[in-house]
Amino acid sequence: MDVTHIIQTFGIIGISIIIFAESGLFFGFFLPGDSILFTAGVLASQGFLNISLLVFCTWIAAVLGDTVGYWFGARIGIKMFSKEKSFFFNKQYPERAHEFYVKRGGQAIILARFIPAVRTFIPIMAGVGNMPYKKFISYNIIGGTIWTIGLTLAGYFLGRSITNIDKYIIPIILVIIILSMLPAVSEVIKSRKNHTK
Repeated sequence: MDVTHIIQTFGIIGISIIIFAESGLFFGFFLPGDSILFTAGVLASQGFLNISLLVFCTWIAAVLGDTVGYWFGARIGIKMFSKEKSFFFNKQYPERAHEFYVKRGGQAIILARFIPAVRTFIPIMAGVGNMPYKKFISYNIIGGTIWTIGLTLAGYFLGRSITNIDKYIIPIILVIIILSMLPAVSEVIKSRKNHTK
């Protein structure tokens, strides 16, 4: 997927739609949110996009996307979990999700922003797990702010400080993807250690 071409073709509106879809719609899990934000910041540093409008629109899109995901999970997603022996839609899952979001929901919502694919499903499961909306929206705003503004401004300031940064975009994006996977890897390692104890 040519991220630069997508950004240059569809502009801030296209970027915002991608961020919205990846943040809370089932089919958006494959979209490259991290690389879109960073590359958009780089292009803004070169004058292709307005950085203030970019930051504002992507932040709104991220928060609204998670919110839509939450309400989808609360209103529609919960109805899918009605079978006793289903592997994917077992009726016990909402109860387990509720317990999880009571204990670690805030942390999960913030960290999920930096894990591809996971960030799409976490808000949906927060709705399924009946996490209080006031608590959800608070962490949604915090996570959305750190993710969108952090990655966009990182691209913007690197773009202004490094000459011909377009030559390094692909390696930088690969580093971002690897770093974004570290929290998930860390959780898997921790869970395995806990199971072996």
